[in-house]
Amino acid sequence: MRKIIGYLIISLFLLLNTKAQNLYFPPASNSANWDTVSPASLGWCVTKIDSLYNFLQQENSKAFIVLKNGKIVLEKYFGSFTKDSLWYWASAGKTLTSFLIGKAQEEGFLSINDTSLKYLGAGWTNETAAQESKIKIRHQLTMTSGLDDGVPDNHCTIDTCLNYLADAGNRWAYHNAPYTLLEKVITTATGQAINTYTFSKLKLKTGIGGLWVMSDYDNVFFSTPRNMARFGLLFENRCIWNTDTMMYDTAYIRQMTTTSQSFNLSYGYLWWLNGKASFMAPGTQLVFNGSYAPHAPVDMFAGIGKNGQIVCVSKSKGLVVVRMGDQPTNFGEVPFLFCDQVWEKLNTVMCNGTLVSENNKKNDEILIFPNPAHSIINVGFYKNENFEIQISDLLGNIIISLKNKNNVDISLLNNGIYFLKLTENQHTIIKKIIKQ
Repeated sequence: MRKIIGYLIISLFLLLNTKAQNLYFPPASNSANWDTVSPASLGWCVTKIDSLYNFLQQENSKAFIVLKNGKIVLEKYFGSFTKDSLWYWASAGKTLTSFLIGKAQEEGFLSINDTSLKYLGAGWTNETAAQESKIKIRHQLTMTSGLDDGVPDNHCTIDTCLNYLADAGNRWAYHNAPYTLLEKVITTATGQAINTYTFSKLKLKTGIGGLWVMSDYDNVFFSTPRNMARFGLLFENRCIWNTDTMMYDTAYIRQMTTTSQSFNLSYGYLWWLNGKASFMAPGTQLVFNGSYAPHAPVDMFAGIGKNGQIVCVSKSKGLVVVRMGDQPTNFGEVPFLFCDQVWEKLNTVMCNGTLVSENNKKNDEILIFPNPAHSIINVGFYKNENFEIQISDLLGNIIISLKNKNNVDISLLNNGIYFLKLTENQHTIIKKIIKQ
């Protein structure tokens, strides 16, 4: 029996080692040394690359990287930005936190089924003791804490900002404060500062460097674009860097990039998942049919942050895609539609046309969020031609009319029900919106 187990262990090691050898891993000790592969050698449409770069530049990008099987196939920097420049990950950094929680669990410091108060202390919220005791680390990982995300500042981590809305596990809402407090969970459980723990678990073997910096209530990760690409490559190979296993808990690795709850099928453990039947967006409780990025591969999972900080991974295509920069025009807090447009442009470079049919996504679907809204409504759809948006009251009177602009300021409207009409060429879609 021992011989059989030994053979199984050896076979598993060889299998994992063979998988790693199919990918290229840049040396951890030299961030500048990174093998490349030419787009032409992959059969890509090189004449389309300039169009992709022009689009990225127009959308205020600073850095763009595409890896194919670990090697750099596209790398572009804009303005004075370089491969050594530091930039923030924003909410794309949530994926780093997800990894660190899993690593702390693997090392026996915590369990994601522990109550959060074990590490944050009783009274970390404004809830009753009974309500607070139901919140677990798992709920912070999956955005299902039940805390009210509709407070004036849902980044606020002070107890008076963390109010009861539903029992933990009964509601999905994109709420930054419970996520941010995972840092304290990690530091309390491990007894190590967050930068120390991140360095020891990632930097030494993978070369993934960076620094967590407090900004108001948020703890934001800063790094170079290539370090974000390294992180994507690590996840492409299931948290194995070449022959070094960075996380052994394969169940947790799978859970990170698998639907984590029944409300938002497109959300794992702080990762956004493509190719699902539906998704929810920040600031709304509406469920939208289809994938949030229909032009991307169905198996793609991504970290997506404010102002379009994006790291995407597709194992089936052997691709890691990274974008850093300032806010792209006409997109919301978590710019799904911008992520999708990046993939649409990238598809033309890869000579893939469109992947819409692969996701069974209809082109005429429209995304409106938040709805109800107090001030700004974001409107998204999956085409790029000229379009017009009109807001009308219940009597059909046109109150607002805009062309080629995706966000609409409705702050001056009276509270109530209105109709949003989107016209593109001769195609028209009408949706009900609520101003409150």
